Amino acid sequence: MLILAIDSTAIAASVAVTEDERLLALYHLNNGNTHSETLLPMVESIMTRIGRGIADIDLFALSHGPGSFTGVRIGAATVKGLAFGQNKPCVGISTLEALAKNLAGTAREGEIICPVMNARRNQVYNALFRVSPDGLTRLTEDRAISIADLEEQLTAMDAASVFPVHLVGDGIDVTLAHAADSALFRPAPPLLREQNAYSVAMCALRSTRAGKTVSDSELVPVYLRPCQAERERLARESGT
Repeated sequence: MLILAIDSTAIAASVAVTEDERLLALYHLNNGNTHSETLLPMVESIMTRIGRGIADIDLFALSHGPGSFTGVRIGAATVKGLAFGQNKPCVGISTLEALAKNLAGTAREGEIICPVMNARRNQVYNALFRVSPDGLTRLTEDRAISIADLEEQLTAMDAASVFPVHLVGDGIDVTLAHAADSALFRPAPPLLREQNAYSVAMCALRSTRAGKTVSDSELVPVYLRPCQAERERLARESGT
């Protein structure tokens, strides 16, 4: 199965093509350009380099959020556009699940992987995963949570047996800066911290084998909370 996977939920953009688990090509760009400028050229370049066309893709995979509102929208629009008319399955993957997948081969069984994305306002987008014999076991749903509440929850889980907790994502620095006890955490190495489209592809492959795919029209972004403009509108209407 030939998989095209895209992640544009944060500052970096990542595109990968895999043949089942085998990585054929990975394009990672973190130069500050907007994803509307970079994603399609990245896809075109990577497909040219491997000598394949979009019609050869069997599965379209997207990191569908949470993350930057603009980045999530651009990624979803790009994948929906590429898949349109192809009659091929699509899979939307949690950005947090894909980030946890970055560390699935490095953390030990039983340890906790804690993806954190900077959600501003002293919050992070987060979910918790435990390393299990068959990969990752999800412990919480995706959520926006304060760093204090996250630390309190982790401290209450399994006492010392879960520490250190593995941090991954662009919220590492803000998490460590606001944590009461930063020794509870082990930051991922720099190469594994950012979104990686290969991890998106591997999560999508697992979902596909479980029969969890959608059509291109059913593929939708996941934001977790209203965008800034919507929050400001609601505040004006409520008079706060």
